[in-house]
Amino acid sequence: MLIEIRTASTVDGDEKFVAHAKDVVQAALERFSKRISRVEVHVGDENGDKGGADDTRCVMEARLEGRPPAAVTHHGANPEQAVAGAAAKLKRMVESTLGRESSLSGHRDR
Repeated sequence: MLIEIRTASTVDGDEKFVAHAKDVVQAALERFSKRISRVEVHVGDENGDKGGADDTRCVMEARLEGRPPAAVTHHGANPEQAVAGAAAKLKRMVESTLGRESSLSGHRDR
């Protein structure tokens, strides 16, 4: 599973943040890594220098084998919270999607 992290110019996307974001995504989706070819993570600040609660947005898009890309969005107080929230949402969505598939085909994904 390839994980790509992209940040807006208003977000500090240093190596430490990128490594942390990849770890969060990997941990959330590890169970499904053989069925996901790629995850794109986009982190940006919704209103720049103005500040405000939950103004950092993270959009994650997963490419599941044999299915169209699926995306989720989460807003957080900082980039780390936004990534963690989006990863949790993406995990639930993938579990739901692949769980339905598994129950229809009669096999389990474990």
